[in-house]
Amino acid sequence: MTTQEVADRYIALDKEGKWMDIQSELYSQDIICIEPEHVATSMGMPVITKGLAAVQAKAVAFNEMIEEVHGAYCSEPVIGGTYFSVSMGMDCTMKAGNRMKMDEIAVFQVKDGKIVIEQFFY
Repeated sequence: MTTQEVADRYIALDKEGKWMDIQSELYSQDIICIEPEHVATSMGMPVITKGLAAVQAKAVAFNEMIEEVHGAYCSEPVIGGTYFSVSMGMDCTMKAGNRMKMDEIAVFQVKDGKIVIEQFFY
């Protein structure tokens, strides 16, 4: 798949709320995920996660911290060579009791039809 095709599929799955399917279908086995240091540290997550199984485990752990999702969004992708980016966010109540609204820019690198790097800015 081209970068555009990967980005389009990412958006289609996101609109259906199939976030785990995004990872299993579109991510490379060697995916690298980079989170902002200030956020990762405050949430007890690693800044850099390597490998599909580790990225999926991190997503499961994050989802388990959420009590209720009040809303979420993802913009249309912007394509630049082997990269695409989206603006995304969610409004949720955490099991710890605090409600939080997250807005971020996500940048993805595509190689051989799979996402090989994802990096979040927020």
